Amino acid sequence: MEESLSRTPRERRQEIILKIAVAAQSRELLPGGLWFHDDVRNNFYYASYLLAAAADASLDVPFGREDAKRKAEAVLLETVLLQNRVPGTSLYGHWPLNLSPVPRAASPHALPAELMGSLMVWFCAKYGSHLGAGLRVAFHTAIGHVYRSGFFRRPVEAFNHHEAKSTAAKLIFGKRFNDEELREDGKRSLITTLKHLRSQGMPEYGALPWFWHWVQAFTCAWELEEETEISQLLAVILDELWQVRAEWYLRGAWVGAHSRGWPHDMPADGNVLHDYIQFGDFELPAALPRTEYAGLLFYEAPEAARRTALNRRAPVEIKKLVHKVPAGSSAPEQPLHSYAYITKDFAAGGMWERQEEFDNEQLRWSLSFPVRGDGLGNQLYFFHPGAGYREGDPRHQSESMEVLYHQNTVLGLFPVPRDNKTAASGVLPHGEWLQKPGAMFGRIGSVYVAVFLPESYELREYAAYLGVILPAGAGGVAVEALSSALAAKRGIHSLDQFAEVMSQRAPVFAADDEPEAEYRNWWNERLTLRIAGTGETEAYVNGSLISFDDYTV
Repeated sequence: MEESLSRTPRERRQEIILKIAVAAQSRELLPGGLWFHDDVRNNFYYASYLLAAAADASLDVPFGREDAKRKAEAVLLETVLLQNRVPGTSLYGHWPLNLSPVPRAASPHALPAELMGSLMVWFCAKYGSHLGAGLRVAFHTAIGHVYRSGFFRRPVEAFNHHEAKSTAAKLIFGKRFNDEELREDGKRSLITTLKHLRSQGMPEYGALPWFWHWVQAFTCAWELEEETEISQLLAVILDELWQVRAEWYLRGAWVGAHSRGWPHDMPADGNVLHDYIQFGDFELPAALPRTEYAGLLFYEAPEAARRTALNRRAPVEIKKLVHKVPAGSSAPEQPLHSYAYITKDFAAGGMWERQEEFDNEQLRWSLSFPVRGDGLGNQLYFFHPGAGYREGDPRHQSESMEVLYHQNTVLGLFPVPRDNKTAASGVLPHGEWLQKPGAMFGRIGSVYVAVFLPESYELREYAAYLGVILPAGAGGVAVEALSSALAAKRGIHSLDQFAEVMSQRAPVFAADDEPEAEYRNWWNERLTLRIAGTGETEAYVNGSLISFDDYTV
C-alpha cells in the first residue's frame, strides 16, 4: 500500500492503462472480431485502453505497438459499425447491448450510447490523430448519428444517472455540432442538477456503477469544455460528487447503504479503479470487473475531499438526509436517513428506511472493512431474502428487516410474515472465526467482531465469504466491532479472550407480537430495537428515542 500511496494519480492511471491493455492484447477474439459478447461497451473500453497504451511512448509495453494498434482499431471499427444508422427506426443512433449469439444480428438497446456516445467524442479528440482514415470516418459518422438521435434531449426530473449522462451529452454534442440551443439546455440542466444535489442530496446513494457514470460523464464534458463558465460549473459539480464519495469512503470500500450493487459490489467492493487512481490507499486487486474509462478520464478531487477520505485517524459519524424521487412524477419525494460510523479500520451503518430500488439489488446496511483484493469479501451484513435472491448471490433483500445503528453496533430484527418460510441470511468476510452456540466471534485484520445469532444456525463456505443461514422465524441479530487496539486497553489480546468477554453480553430477543432486541454494547450503553403492535419501529439508546433532527443533506 505504501508503494501505491507514493505514486501520483498519473502513475496509477498509467498502471491501469497498461494492465488493461495487456489483458486486451492477449485476449483471443471471438467469431465476428470482438472480445466480448456480453456487453458491447467492454469492446470499446478495452480497445480504447489498448490503443492508448500503444500510443503512449512513455509506457514500457510488452507487445508490439503496431500490432496492438491494428488489433485495437479492428475491434473499434467492428464495434462502431454495430450502431443502428437508419434514421426513423426504433433506437436510431444506438448500439445493441448483449451481442450473443451473432453481434451484427443483435437489436439496438437504449443504454450503450448514453455514456459511450460522449466517450467517443472524447476519444476522437484525444486519439484521433493516431487512427487510420477509415476508422476516423466511421467514428465521425457514428457521432453524427448519436447527435441526430437526440436521445439526450430529456428534462431533468428524477436526478438519476441517465439524466446526468444526458446533461453531459447536451454540452458535449452541443459544442461538437455548434448547437447553442442544446448547449443552453445542457447548462440549465447542469445548474438544476447541482441545486438538487445541494438541497436534496444524492438520490443514487452508494450506487455502483451508477455513481461512476455521473463522475465519468461530467469529467468527459469537463475535459472537452472550452467555455470558462460551463467549465467552472462542471468543476463545481465534480467537486460535489467527489465530496460525496469521500464521506462514504474507507480504503476502497463504500461504507453503509447502496441503492444498487452488482455481484462485484457485494459482498466485495470490486469496482475500485476510480478510487485507486484518486486516493491510492489500498492495493490494486488483480481482477478489474468494471474498467470503463477510469484510467483515461481524470478530474482531481478537491483537497478537502482527499483529506476526508484519507484521514480516518479519529472515528466520525455521518448522518445524511436523502430525498428520493420515486417513479411517477406525481408521487411525493421520500426522505431517507443514511448513517455511518467510520474508523480507520472498519465502518458500520446503512439506511434506516427501506426503499424499493431498481432490480431489488440494494444493500440496506453493512459492517465494512477496507478492500482486501483477491475477490475476498469485505462486507458483513444480514438480511431476509427477497425478490431475485438465489444462493451464492447475497444481494436481493426483502422488506422484512428493521435496524438500529449506533456507532460500532448494528441490531436487526426480522418481522417475517408467518406464512413466509424463507430463512434470514448473513454474510461474513473470511477471517479467523470461533463458532459458538448463538454467536460467532471473529477477527478480520486488526478488528474483532461479535455476531450474536439464534441458538442454531448453519454455515456455508463460498469463495468470497461465509454464508450464515438462520433458522426460519429467527428473531434477529446483533453485531459489534472493535479495533484490537481498543480491546487491548481492557486486556484482550486474542480472539479467545475477546469471545470470552463478549459472550457475557449476549442480547435478549423477544419474539412475541412486538419483536424486540436489547443489547448492552462495549461501553455498557443499552440499545433497544422494538417493533410496536402498530408496525412502527422504535430505536433507543439508554432509553432515549433516536432522533433524526440532526440529519442534514
